[in-house]
This record gives sequence, C-alpha cells and structure tokens, in this order.
Amino acid sequence: MEEQYQYRNREVIKDESREFRLGEGRISGYLSFTLGLLSLLAVLAYLYPSYLTTTDLRAAYDAKQLQLVLRYGMYFSLLFGVLALILNKAKYKVPGVAGVVLTLLGFYLGGHTIPVGPVEPHALSLGVDWLIIAFLLSAVVFMTLEKLFPKYRDQLIMRPEWDVDLFYFVFNHLAISAILIFANYHASHFEWALSPSLQEAVRSMPILLQVGIIVICADFVLYWEHRLYHEVKPLWPIHAVHHSVENLDWLAGSRGHFLQVFSERAMVMVPLYLIGADPQALNIYVTFAALQAILIHCNLSINFGPLKYIFVTPQFHHWHHSSEKPAIDTNYSAHTVLFDRLFKTYHLPDQHWPAEYGTTVRLPRTVLGQLLYPITALLGSKDKT
Repeated sequence: MEEQYQYRNREVIKDESREFRLGEGRISGYLSFTLGLLSLLAVLAYLYPSYLTTTDLRAAYDAKQLQLVLRYGMYFSLLFGVLALILNKAKYKVPGVAGVVLTLLGFYLGGHTIPVGPVEPHALSLGVDWLIIAFLLSAVVFMTLEKLFPKYRDQLIMRPEWDVDLFYFVFNHLAISAILIFANYHASHFEWALSPSLQEAVRSMPILLQVGIIVICADFVLYWEHRLYHEVKPLWPIHAVHHSVENLDWLAGSRGHFLQVFSERAMVMVPLYLIGADPQALNIYVTFAALQAILIHCNLSINFGPLKYIFVTPQFHHWHHSSEKPAIDTNYSAHTVLFDRLFKTYHLPDQHWPAEYGTTVRLPRTVLGQLLYPITALLGSKDKT
C-alpha cells in the first residue's frame, strides 16, 4: 500500500490574525484572563469543596500547599493584566481587564486564605479541581513541547476550532465524577467473573509488572471498542465527532461525543476491576494513560526511535486521524501497537505523516451540531433507504 499510494506533505497556512506576538499585549491579556478565571474557580472550589472537587483526586494532593500556587497565580494574573493595559494594542486590553476583575473577585471571596478542613464527600460533584490541575499541567507541558518540537510550525495555538475542543476539555473534566460513577456501576455487573485467586496472584507481582498487565488488558478492550466504533455502521456517527478534528494538537484529543466518553471509560474499567491490581499500579496506569492520550494527539515532530514500534506515538495516532485512503480504519490501539500488528490494522509509513485530517464527510463545526450529529446522520441514512 505504501508503494502504491503517493504520500504528500501537509500544507498549513498560518493565520497571522490569530498569532501570538511579543509586545502587542495579547499574550499578557490572555494569560491574565486564563489565570484570573482559573483562580476564581479555585477559590470557589475551596469554598464549596463537597460540590466542586472530586473525592479521589483530593486524596492525591495537599489542598493547603496548593493555596501557595493559587496565591502566585492570582498575583501573576494581576501583573499580566496591568502589562496588557500598558502595551499598545487597545483591542487586547479587554481580556487583561477581565482577568484583573476575575482575580479581584477571587480575592474578595477569600482568595488563597480560605481555611482548609475536612470535606464531606458527595458522590456526584463537579471536578473543578481536576479541571484546573489538568489544564495547567497539560498546557504548560504539552504546549511547551509543541513550541519546541513542532511537526507543523505554522499551526498556531489558536488554530481553527480550538474553542470547540476547549469546551470538550472542560466538559470531560467537570463531569469526571459522573463518568466514574457510571464506569464503576458498569464494571460491577461483572462481579460474577471475579477470581480472588487471580487477583491475589496479580497483587503478589512487582508493581511495574502489574502496570504492564493492566496496559495490555486495557489496550485489548480499547482496541476492540475502538474498532467497533469504526466498523459497525450505527456506531460510527458517534465516534466520527472525535475524528472531525482537522488540526491535531494537545487539545484535540478532548473532542468526543459524551456517549463515547462514557462508554469508553466504562469498558476500560472492566479489566481493571477484574484484575484487582494494587492501587499503586492502577494510579501509575491512570497517569500513563492520561498523559499518553494527550501526547498522541500533539503537534510534535519527535520520532521516539524504536519506541514507536512498541507504543502508540503521535505519528502512529495521527495516521489514525487521517482521511487518506491507506489510513482509514487503521491504528485502533490506545497504548501499544501490539493488537494492530496482530489483527492486521497497522499503518505506519516510516518517513511519512498525514497530509489530511478529519472525516471524509465533513461534520458540523459547532458543539451542538456535533452533539446532534449521531441523530441527524441516522435520520439522513433512513431518508436514503
């Protein structure tokens, strides 16, 4: 297939109106607004932890120590807001002013001095803490990598539809409690398959070996779930929402119909539930899976050497998102390339990257349009029969 197909280079046209340039006040304005909004959300999470934080995540961080991060975040929001007002582009002063206002509101509500005490957990809460931590870490780490090692240098941070994908990022993190409740409820239906002797044997293994077993088992389930979404016709419109992204970066992987997001988490929870691995191994896997899910969508030129023949990497997964003929219905794996190799769905031309991304039939470009797309696609197919 590689010899017959004429691979092309991708052309990315830089939209200079969306470009961040030093000295205009745009960078300062957006930083002020982002930090101001995140700071206000953090203040609200400290005020109402039972309703705005996630029980499992709270156990993994020191809320008192994070108030130091909040303090500096608020100070820097004010600093960047003032800087945006000083610099010469009037149209970029608005986000700076908004950032200052949001930060001052955060200070008024208690800022970084809100007392931290015991929290009464609620099963269903908004994951505001998860959203803030995930956004800050993801943006700092992966945006830095994309700027240092870009595959497409002219692709901007504010590329087309970045706001659509930001909405999905926010929704997926705020809804984490609901997603986990649904996933655990789904996994509990497999109680009949539990094997105490198997779980004991797994827990007796070294932690890293347990992690390896979890990765392979989860990858097997995710491979077949992913493949079904592609190859079972009624399911494709749901998954097509994720594939409608036409410019991949660290934020693009967040796009996904809520039906897929909930089902994917529920299905992968089954092997984790049955294996019964040590919590430390599970935490390592969850961290690995979360980071890899962002990494493989990134605009990165890093080759990864021989690792790309073992693990799913950006080049491998970018081909999965390509609408070019040899790439369609290939590279289903989430963690390793093992099952694509075994089941003959592997496509990784060594020297080539996709020239086109997205779906062969273009989907609606709005969140609402994409939410309704599985219904409109089903109705459309019925009209043709």
